Amino acid sequence: MVGSLVAAVAAPFQVWELTGSSLAVGLVGAAEIIPVLLLALVGGALADRVDRRLMVAGAEVAQGVASLVLAWNASRTAPSLAVIVVASIVAAGAYALERPSLDALVPRLVDPHELPAAAALTSVQYAVGSLVGPVGAGLLIAGAGLPWAYALDAATFVVSAGALLAIRATPPPPEGAAVSLRGIAEGLAFARARPVLLGTYASDIVVMLFGMPEAVLPQLADGLGGARSLGVLVAAPAVGSLALTLTSGWTAAVRRRGAAVVLAGAAYGLAIAVAGLVDGLWPVAALLAVAGGADQVSGLFRQRIWNETIPDHLRGRLAGIEMLSWSSGPLLGRVESGAAEARGG
Repeated sequence: MVGSLVAAVAAPFQVWELTGSSLAVGLVGAAEIIPVLLLALVGGALADRVDRRLMVAGAEVAQGVASLVLAWNASRTAPSLAVIVVASIVAAGAYALERPSLDALVPRLVDPHELPAAAALTSVQYAVGSLVGPVGAGLLIAGAGLPWAYALDAATFVVSAGALLAIRATPPPPEGAAVSLRGIAEGLAFARARPVLLGTYASDIVVMLFGMPEAVLPQLADGLGGARSLGVLVAAPAVGSLALTLTSGWTAAVRRRGAAVVLAGAAYGLAIAVAGLVDGLWPVAALLAVAGGADQVSGLFRQRIWNETIPDHLRGRLAGIEMLSWSSGPLLGRVESGAAEARGG
């Protein structure tokens, strides 16, 4: 997670340096939605048919290779924007195949009564990675350069793949369907018949589509100190996310989880809107932290709804559908925010 967030700062920063356009930053990020749309459901079907642990490890090796290509490109005298786009698409494709297996792996490794605690620990993992990665990226890019940022990301995938292989084998569930259009359709039918799932998907897409400011952060940071400031802005939501996660015991007592998802989404949007109206690095960072905390509330309740609603033999395919919801919103949101800035917004 740390390595991936280092690269997630390095790539937009490099695109901004090459083009000087926030719209270009958003469009390069949006290119990643193509493999996600094409492969997320396939990755979900594979998660119900193969050893999920090996699926994740193989995908992480592929992402590590893509990071090595980005490191090589950044070390060239004239880095190629096309190489950044292609490598990002390849990495996104591998991630689309990996993530359903990763999400579906956790319920196979812990007992059902431990799922809320596992969800909280997973949130801590993401929050810490999202905090350390961007701040480290800003320092690393400013001190050592972009090639080292990408090389660090590649090295972390090697460590991660090794750790995954140390986990016990997770053979596919006996009821798992073959990888086919029929199997994918079964997962879609299950989701369509459950409004609570559709509501979580729709809420997340809407919030991220109209509230994802990542495409304009490199431009904003350019006037606030450069790469180090960009690292602070990208990491700020993780501060709120981590603070919320570490105090998330109260969420166990909330019974109306769907309402909590909606209210948290509204709080996220309000914080992002106010962040666009204030000046200065730290006021903006503080509001982004509030947004990160609200997003974490939504994420915790969405994850609990998913874990308690979906049977194991469908978990991979539903994780693929979930990935389409929580990944397409941010990717399209980057285009929306970049285009808004290009129009003078």
